[in-house]
Amino acid sequence: MSEPQRPLASRDIGVLRAGWSYASISDKIADLVLTRPVRWPWLAGFFGTLAGTLMFLVAIGYLFAKGIGIWGVDIPVAWGFAIANFVWWIGIGHAGTFISAILLLLRQKWRTSINRFAEAMTLFAASMAGLFPILHLGRPWFFYWIAPYPNHMNVWPQWRSPLVWDFFAIATYLTVSLLFWYMGLIPDLATLRDRAHSRFKQVAYGLFALGWRGEARHWARFETAYLLLAGIATPLVVSVHSVVSLDFAVGNTPGYHSTIFPPYFVAGALFSGFAMVLTLAIPLRKAFGLEDFITDVHLDHAAKVLLATGALVAYGYASEIFMAFYSGDEYEIAMTTDRWTGAYAPVYWTFMVFNVLVPQVLWWRRARRSVPLLFVLSLVVNLGMWMERVTIVVQSLHKDFLPSAWGIFIPTLWDWIILLGSIITFAWLFLVFLRVLPAISISEMRLLARESVKEAAA
Repeated sequence: MSEPQRPLASRDIGVLRAGWSYASISDKIADLVLTRPVRWPWLAGFFGTLAGTLMFLVAIGYLFAKGIGIWGVDIPVAWGFAIANFVWWIGIGHAGTFISAILLLLRQKWRTSINRFAEAMTLFAASMAGLFPILHLGRPWFFYWIAPYPNHMNVWPQWRSPLVWDFFAIATYLTVSLLFWYMGLIPDLATLRDRAHSRFKQVAYGLFALGWRGEARHWARFETAYLLLAGIATPLVVSVHSVVSLDFAVGNTPGYHSTIFPPYFVAGALFSGFAMVLTLAIPLRKAFGLEDFITDVHLDHAAKVLLATGALVAYGYASEIFMAFYSGDEYEIAMTTDRWTGAYAPVYWTFMVFNVLVPQVLWWRRARRSVPLLFVLSLVVNLGMWMERVTIVVQSLHKDFLPSAWGIFIPTLWDWIILLGSIITFAWLFLVFLRVLPAISISEMRLLARESVKEAAA
């Protein structure tokens, strides 16, 4: 079904360069899925990440067979990489919800080119996050015990357990994020249905398009439902990682017991999430020639959010140190000084440099629009945030209240394999997504083209 040629975007509005029409936007984005040939870089990435995904599954199978003793966890460090990875992954998923929901409600145009793949990133990151508490259970085949379901054996979940809170948080987050992502996809699925030449693709995209014909009543109901889901998803940005932070804050362990953890974790989640958006956006625009859609303005705005959330994270670090000494609690003071000079001091000072000092280059506009610098910076921030999560989880536990209970956590090969396997599986899922669904919203980019014409006429 051919689409009528509409007026060209006659004005460069920053988030969409001039010269794009309704039809050319549809051609460019839809052809990435329907007609673009599979080239060797994508194939190399696909099969490479598929091998890593199989390695990840083998490691999980070995974990199920042998138990969590294959990891470096012990007493007193009963929480190791698994919980740190969980917190890190759930944080990365926050940027997608923030870009899609909050920026939609605020009518920010720059979200349009990046919201689709950011939402996909959220789903894949949250899926990775949801795996780690299950793997950490010891008997993961009984994970459904943490769900509050009626049963004849009266094995009810322990409502004081953070595992139950995480169950509700992750399940809610995944469900709403999936619905929001799918809702935005429906008009684009109809476009792919109408443009596909293969009967299989026509049927597949048509089934998921739910009979969309682009009628006025369809658009009216779509916009109402989309805004409603955005309103529902917005509180999740705050609530989900606040619940995750309470896994730590409700305990009396020095390094965990802190009232600043909920806002501090939310800021850290957005910090790492926007870093991952840049990590994905920069190769994506280069590989598929999307510089007209994902412009320097998008990178600049994402870098500004990175700078702002990084400042909030730095404030959280300073507040945590100040309250440790201001409280006069000798255990909190000992924990803080151990972070500075103890066994995990190199990890602590490294993430302080990565998360606090390095992002300060973003005060300069030239740095915010330097593509190579932003890509390296995004990788550095993600590494720094992972090291911070490891420090919170591991360093806070390794020296208990009594010297006789002190110990050191040393990750094993299986700790590293499962961490790297989750990253590679995330990359594999993202590569599959790029081949079967539009990475940028076609319908919303058309709207930008129309707005540029209106602005030029005004």
